[in-house]
Amino acid sequence: MSPIFFNISGGKNLKIIPNVQAAANGHPVITYTYNIYVADEHEDDTLEFEQETELLLNKKLNPNYLGFITFEDPGKVFTYTPDGKDQLTATEIEEIIENISHFRDHPGMWHLDE
Repeated sequence: MSPIFFNISGGKNLKIIPNVQAAANGHPVITYTYNIYVADEHEDDTLEFEQETELLLNKKLNPNYLGFITFEDPGKVFTYTPDGKDQLTATEIEEIIENISHFRDHPGMWHLDE
């Protein structure tokens, strides 16, 4: 799955990387955990590879990492785990959940072949 890019209020440009890519019976399964980064204006394949590799580490080293959101019960229960040098506000978390939910509700928007 490709990362998702969007802006939230305050002009913060974010990059969301789904934690797991899986397939069941040949059909893509959308993950429940999403890692949040401030999008770098110099995004490239190397940076994306480093960020995806880092997801396996207990402590993330990328200074743009803001933590992750877990959809415990989509549409009802969400958990934000701050795990970077900066934390998101409650308003920012709500906006991120709304954006991710939009992608989850419209699977055709995902780039599953990458």
